[in-house]
Amino acid sequence: MDKGSQHLTKEQQQQMLFMMLVQQHQEICMMGLGKIKHPSTDKIERDLSAARYAIDTLAMLQAYTQGNLSPEMSEYLGHVLGTLRLNYVDEVNNPGGQEQEQEQGQGGAESESE
Repeated sequence: MDKGSQHLTKEQQQQMLFMMLVQQHQEICMMGLGKIKHPSTDKIERDLSAARYAIDTLAMLQAYTQGNLSPEMSEYLGHVLGTLRLNYVDEVNNPGGQEQEQEQGQGGAESESE
Protein backbone atom coordinates (compact mmCIF):
# COMPACT_ATOMS: atom_id res chain seq x y z
CA MET A 1 0.00 0.00 0.00
CA ASP A 2 1.05 3.60 -0.40
CA LYS A 3 2.38 6.02 2.21
CA GLY A 4 -1.07 7.56 2.74
CA SER A 5 -2.36 4.26 4.06
CA GLN A 6 0.14 4.40 6.94
CA HIS A 7 -2.22 6.77 8.76
CA LEU A 8 -5.14 4.38 8.49
CA THR A 9 -6.18 2.03 11.25
CA LYS A 10 -5.80 -1.70 10.64
CA GLU A 11 -9.58 -1.95 10.13
CA GLN A 12 -9.54 0.88 7.57
CA GLN A 13 -6.64 -0.77 5.73
CA GLN A 14 -8.53 -4.06 5.61
CA GLN A 15 -11.66 -2.34 4.32
CA MET A 16 -9.61 -0.61 1.63
CA LEU A 17 -8.04 -3.92 0.57
CA PHE A 18 -11.46 -5.57 0.51
CA MET A 19 -12.84 -2.81 -1.71
CA MET A 20 -9.83 -3.12 -4.04
CA LEU A 21 -10.43 -6.87 -4.34
CA VAL A 22 -14.10 -6.30 -5.19
CA GLN A 23 -13.16 -3.58 -7.69
CA GLN A 24 -10.66 -5.88 -9.42
CA HIS A 25 -13.36 -8.49 -9.98
CA GLN A 26 -15.81 -5.80 -11.00
CA GLU A 27 -13.38 -4.60 -13.67
CA ILE A 28 -12.74 -8.16 -14.91
CA CYS A 29 -16.48 -8.65 -15.22
CA MET A 30 -17.08 -5.36 -17.04
CA MET A 31 -14.29 -6.22 -19.49
CA GLY A 32 -15.85 -9.64 -20.07
CA LEU A 33 -19.21 -8.01 -20.68
CA GLY A 34 -17.64 -5.74 -23.29
CA LYS A 35 -18.47 -2.63 -21.27
CA ILE A 36 -14.90 -1.38 -20.94
CA LYS A 37 -11.71 -1.83 -22.96
CA HIS A 38 -9.19 -4.49 -22.07
CA PRO A 39 -6.10 -2.59 -20.87
CA SER A 40 -3.52 -4.72 -22.67
CA THR A 41 -5.25 -4.68 -26.08
CA ASP A 42 -7.10 -1.35 -25.80
CA LYS A 43 -10.08 -3.07 -27.42
CA ILE A 44 -13.55 -4.10 -26.35
CA GLU A 45 -13.44 -7.87 -25.94
CA ARG A 46 -16.55 -9.78 -24.92
CA ASP A 47 -15.99 -12.93 -22.84
CA LEU A 48 -19.15 -13.87 -20.95
CA SER A 49 -17.50 -16.86 -19.26
CA ALA A 50 -14.88 -14.56 -17.69
CA ALA A 51 -17.66 -12.20 -16.60
CA ARG A 52 -19.61 -15.09 -15.07
CA TYR A 53 -16.48 -16.31 -13.26
CA ALA A 54 -15.93 -12.85 -11.72
CA ILE A 55 -19.58 -12.68 -10.60
CA ASP A 56 -19.41 -16.20 -9.14
CA THR A 57 -16.21 -15.32 -7.28
CA LEU A 58 -17.81 -12.24 -5.74
CA ALA A 59 -20.93 -14.25 -4.84
CA MET A 60 -18.73 -16.82 -3.09
CA LEU A 61 -16.94 -14.00 -1.27
CA GLN A 62 -20.30 -12.61 -0.17
CA ALA A 63 -21.42 -16.03 1.12
CA TYR A 64 -18.17 -16.69 2.99
CA THR A 65 -18.03 -13.25 4.60
CA GLN A 66 -21.71 -13.09 5.57
CA GLY A 67 -21.97 -11.73 9.09
CA ASN A 68 -18.29 -10.77 9.17
CA LEU A 69 -18.39 -7.53 7.16
CA SER A 70 -19.28 -4.08 8.36
CA PRO A 71 -22.72 -2.95 7.17
CA GLU A 72 -21.02 -0.56 4.72
CA MET A 73 -18.82 -3.26 3.17
CA SER A 74 -21.72 -5.70 2.99
CA GLU A 75 -23.87 -3.09 1.26
CA TYR A 76 -21.02 -2.20 -1.12
CA LEU A 77 -20.48 -5.82 -2.14
CA GLY A 78 -24.22 -6.38 -2.56
CA HIS A 79 -24.55 -3.28 -4.73
CA VAL A 80 -21.62 -4.27 -6.96
CA LEU A 81 -22.96 -7.83 -7.34
CA GLY A 82 -26.44 -6.58 -8.17
CA THR A 83 -25.14 -4.20 -10.82
CA LEU A 84 -22.90 -6.85 -12.38
CA ARG A 85 -25.70 -9.41 -12.45
CA LEU A 86 -28.07 -6.98 -14.18
CA ASN A 87 -25.40 -6.13 -16.76
CA TYR A 88 -24.67 -9.83 -17.30
CA VAL A 89 -28.34 -10.65 -17.94
CA ASP A 90 -28.54 -7.69 -20.32
CA GLU A 91 -25.53 -8.95 -22.30
CA VAL A 92 -26.73 -12.58 -22.36
CA ASN A 93 -30.02 -11.34 -23.83
CA ASN A 94 -28.10 -9.25 -26.40
CA PRO A 95 -26.07 -11.81 -28.40
CA GLY A 96 -24.43 -9.14 -30.61
CA GLY A 97 -23.22 -7.17 -27.61
CA GLN A 98 -21.86 -3.65 -27.96
CA GLU A 99 -20.55 -4.31 -31.46
CA GLN A 100 -24.15 -4.45 -32.64
CA GLU A 101 -25.01 -1.29 -30.69
CA GLN A 102 -22.00 0.57 -32.12
CA GLU A 103 -22.95 -0.42 -35.67
CA GLN A 104 -26.51 0.77 -35.09
CA GLY A 105 -25.26 4.02 -33.59
CA GLN A 106 -22.94 4.67 -36.53
CA GLY A 107 -25.64 3.80 -39.05
CA GLY A 108 -28.10 6.11 -37.30
CA ALA A 109 -25.67 9.02 -37.41
CA GLU A 110 -25.01 8.51 -41.10
CA SER A 111 -28.66 8.32 -42.02
CA GLU A 112 -29.43 11.50 -40.08
CA SER A 113 -26.78 13.48 -41.97
CA GLU A 114 -28.04 12.34 -45.38
